[in-house]
Amino acid sequence: MPGKRIARLNEQFKREVTQILRTEVRDPRVGLPTVTGVEVTPDLWMARIFVRPGLTGEDEGELLEGLEAASPFIRRKLGELLTLRRVPELRFQVDRTLERAERIESILREVIPPEERGLGLRPEPDSESPDPE
Repeated sequence: MPGKRIARLNEQFKREVTQILRTEVRDPRVGLPTVTGVEVTPDLWMARIFVRPGLTGEDEGELLEGLEAASPFIRRKLGELLTLRRVPELRFQVDRTLERAERIESILREVIPPEERGLGLRPEPDSESPDPE
């Protein structure tokens, strides 16, 4: 049961933090980041919020500085919106999932021959292999 509660809290935090960032945070360093995920600890002590810079290409360092400066404001707004005994401390991190996925794909492109990529095909059996009949 606690797992379901934490999963619901993660989604709720993601929605609410996204809304607060888009409508109420006025720091120009923040811009319009995308909240990609939230991980709340089971004891509600801390919430790790994963963000990606917006389409305008904000600097990641400035984005994190702006989010850290806005953290008390965001936390206070979350306390007003959610009925929790304790609103967790917010820690923002840049989400690196896309970069990792691109790196894995580039490695796979080097390893897998072009004719097999994405087709799920196996190489043709050698002519030397015995005939199954």
